[in-house]
Amino acid sequence: MGDITAAQEIAAGYATEGAALELGTVLIDGAVDPTARVRIPFATLNRHGLVAGATGTGKTKTLQGLAEQLSAAGVPVLLADVKGDLSGLARAGESNPKIESRAVDTGDDWVPTAFPVEFLSLGGGSSAVPIRATITQFGPILLSKVLDLNDTQESTLGLIFHWADQRGLPLLDIKDLRAVIQHLTSDEGKADLKGLGGVSPATAGVILRALVNLEVRGGEAFFGEPEFEPSDLLRQVDGRGVVTLLELADQQADPRLFSTFLMWLLAELFEELPEAGDLDKPKLVFFFDEAHLLFNDASKAFLERIEQTVKLIRSKGVGVFFCTQLPTDVPNAVLSQLGARIQHALRAFTPEDQAALAKTVKTYPTTRNYELDEALTSLGTGEAIITVLSERGAPTPVAWARMRAPRSLMAAIGTDAVTAAAKASPLYARYGETIDRESAYEKLTAKIAEAPAPAPADAPAPPAPEPERRAEREEPGFLEKAFDSPVVKSFLRSAASALGREITRGLFGTRRR
Repeated sequence: MGDITAAQEIAAGYATEGAALELGTVLIDGAVDPTARVRIPFATLNRHGLVAGATGTGKTKTLQGLAEQLSAAGVPVLLADVKGDLSGLARAGESNPKIESRAVDTGDDWVPTAFPVEFLSLGGGSSAVPIRATITQFGPILLSKVLDLNDTQESTLGLIFHWADQRGLPLLDIKDLRAVIQHLTSDEGKADLKGLGGVSPATAGVILRALVNLEVRGGEAFFGEPEFEPSDLLRQVDGRGVVTLLELADQQADPRLFSTFLMWLLAELFEELPEAGDLDKPKLVFFFDEAHLLFNDASKAFLERIEQTVKLIRSKGVGVFFCTQLPTDVPNAVLSQLGARIQHALRAFTPEDQAALAKTVKTYPTTRNYELDEALTSLGTGEAIITVLSERGAPTPVAWARMRAPRSLMAAIGTDAVTAAAKASPLYARYGETIDRESAYEKLTAKIAEAPAPAPADAPAPPAPEPERRAEREEPGFLEKAFDSPVVKSFLRSAASALGREITRGLFGTRRR
């Protein structure tokens, strides 16, 4: 059986008195001890985590196994099912010799089990329940990320949102935002922005072209109403947490929009959920798949907001796991906050791969049991190098683990089954059909239609109104004079404007409900 003493010594670091996720068992020199268990305490799941590994190394099955155990413990889960191969969570697994062998290796009493699953998709054109967000709720910061705007263009978009907020013009879909931009670049719109700055035609053109491209990539079907309520993620069925699978509507959908939408959901949860402190188990675990899409080409300000959200949301009882191929896809400021590391095999075929491998090794505690650079390139399918936070908050020893097999079906269940499940869901009645109510586009269109026709050039000018008589009043006092001062008025307007933005917009510029 190999050096079992070393395996048991490693496993001792994963011992926990409370409930825990079973990850697998320790390997030393290729030998596995089924009694040397590797676990993550439920109480530390809000300290977040990372699941990484190259394609085909077992990363998706690890996510499936984690989701199963969380659901069984009553913890809801959100999984971004980009490839559509996690739908098997809704059906019991099928035994075979490989699963039976894995169950023996991991000391698992394997029982085929199905779990409650909701199938959601971004926008229409899919068999799942379509979900949407309004432009107003999404906010200028996240939308700028989707549109790939630079800092100047993002600032202009923020001004456009601010003006629409102040005028009570709901930006529900893309045509609303387009109508507002076109209005603000007209002569009347320039007058509306007097004192706030302006929208240059060049910048407006860039934003409008980006909106057209977004529509082509599926954005038109996504932005609109009814808007998804993030609280619908926090559900249980018969005491088990609902597993929400969010997929791309089709292959033409925008992956940048997909990843940014996940960040919107996380920001919404942060704004809505009350402070919870340290819990025995989280309220929700959020698996952020294809995380590199979120961080690629992100501005410094955007990354800072992600870092702050990840840091603060754990106090709301939400755990976040970033899933990607390379740990280097995640910025160091975010990576340093991820307490659990589950690293499947890495490839080191190129100099860039070798540099990423060297950086990954440095993120793990030192170990005398493994040569990590060799181990990370030698892991078999369904094996991982792991370290997590113990109940005391200290990193556990590095463990080469053979991962436990999922108990649900490790295959897709097919489009027809997903469609049937989506149509039977209570969420379908709420989100299945698009709503197009009056918003900025209709209001601005009506305003243009109601505008009086210009007077003929030879028409006489209207008579000037008679000057109103000023009412006699007493000499103003000190406070009246002070508040009538242009300097004080300017200060109060600025303070009120800043306060209004703080109240209506959250950390990511999303509008608070």
